[in-house]
Amino acid sequence: MVDLLLRGGSVYDGLGSAAVTADVAVEGGRVVAVGRDLGAARRVLDVTGLAVAPGFVDPHAHSDLVPLMPRAQPFKLLQGVTTEINGNCGFSYAPDASRLEELTGDGVPDWTFAGYLAAVADAGPTNHVATLVGHSTLRGAVAGFEPELRPGDLERMCELAAEAFEAGACGLSSGLIYPPGSYGDTDELVALARVAHRYGVPYTTHLRDEGSALGQALDEAVEIARRARVRLQVSHCKVAGRANHGGAGMLLGKLREARLAGVDVRGDQYPYTAGSTVLAALLPPAALAGGGVRDTLASPGERARLRARAEAGGSGSGLWRDAVPEGVLITSHAEPGYAGRTLADVAASGDAWETLCDLVSADPAAEMVVEMMAEADVTEIMADPLIGIGSDNGAPAGLEHPRTWGCFPRFLGVYVRERGVVGWAEAVRKMTSANAAQFGLRGRGCLVPGAYADVCVFDPESVGHAGTYAEPSARPTGIVHVLLEGRVAVESGVFTGGRHGRLLRP
Repeated sequence: MVDLLLRGGSVYDGLGSAAVTADVAVEGGRVVAVGRDLGAARRVLDVTGLAVAPGFVDPHAHSDLVPLMPRAQPFKLLQGVTTEINGNCGFSYAPDASRLEELTGDGVPDWTFAGYLAAVADAGPTNHVATLVGHSTLRGAVAGFEPELRPGDLERMCELAAEAFEAGACGLSSGLIYPPGSYGDTDELVALARVAHRYGVPYTTHLRDEGSALGQALDEAVEIARRARVRLQVSHCKVAGRANHGGAGMLLGKLREARLAGVDVRGDQYPYTAGSTVLAALLPPAALAGGGVRDTLASPGERARLRARAEAGGSGSGLWRDAVPEGVLITSHAEPGYAGRTLADVAASGDAWETLCDLVSADPAAEMVVEMMAEADVTEIMADPLIGIGSDNGAPAGLEHPRTWGCFPRFLGVYVRERGVVGWAEAVRKMTSANAAQFGLRGRGCLVPGAYADVCVFDPESVGHAGTYAEPSARPTGIVHVLLEGRVAVESGVFTGGRHGRLLRP
């Protein structure tokens, strides 16, 4: 007699195969059989008419501090996500993230990477988590916000990276529009990625540019992966800025060319035309050089110099040219009255650039949702088999981007059921095995005998998310049951309570 039987659902294996009507037997936290007439079970869940899939794997999360929140946080389980990869975009919270506090807005202990992982494990995550070590964090720990490394600094960064991989980091991440990571050159990143190669883990990157210099940024990422001989994950694939719309084919072409040349590259994407990041990302990264953004922006001459750089465009210019003030929604600020207003609204009849500088000077960690992408590019990128789904979520509080609460249900409801961009079997693969494989998560992302019983049961007819940029935290619909290693964590759409996730190491 097995522990649990999911009876009569349309079972997707996560590998791209068509669904089969079958039962799924679970015993000891693992899937032990998929088929019919599997015998008796201590508990049976009738899932007739529902889709049964592997638990979704989010390859691009920013839930690094969520496990340390005082209450369990089921916002990912309620989307069907059983595993998250944190530490993306070059920002992990160890080793020693204290130097980055002005930009992140988060004060944390001076953790080693092993100490951070121990804190997460002790707190008990609500879903499974694995964590990358960030290039910006490594650079900040050694050199702060100084653009130039001193002799021996890179060697020390490589030592810290090796310590992180020994502790259980599942890869190396970079965020090359954000200082201090933006100050690193290609050779610096190759040196760190070669350490990742020794441990068999991937390199993930928020490219140095996602707009007018997207092609060059992709070339750099591929060069780093080729020289270091690592798997490459291109984060939140997009074509940003109205002047660059229509470039999805170029992006996908470069990924395919790289694979033909022997680089194991894939990407992830969120199903929205707006992104979300710190408001300071609109400025050239040079604004934060030395870690004194307030001092820099206090100078009218420096503001004018930065504006000229921002308006010139290209790598190192920030996102200013890729956005318009009407499309910049402030989502958090030290002055609460700014949240929920656009940059254009705050500027009123004044100069939007000067208003931006004032806002960032007052709170360098302020955040925004910013309209940048064209729907045609989003769907073209989404349809490609090299692209998985990743949320790029923030913490589940405040006026965060709706992807935090609804990325995966939105993808299934809008882009699969309503628009048919991909079929159901391919959609499931994009959320499961396609992501798990990149990060060495063996036994996850597939629904076959021997796999961990991380399972999402959803209703194809009702799955979706009604969250908006103004009201993002709506509850997803159509996610019926979620299992974490055989334990029912969501039943009939309701979180059952507890922190039953695990800290995963590759």
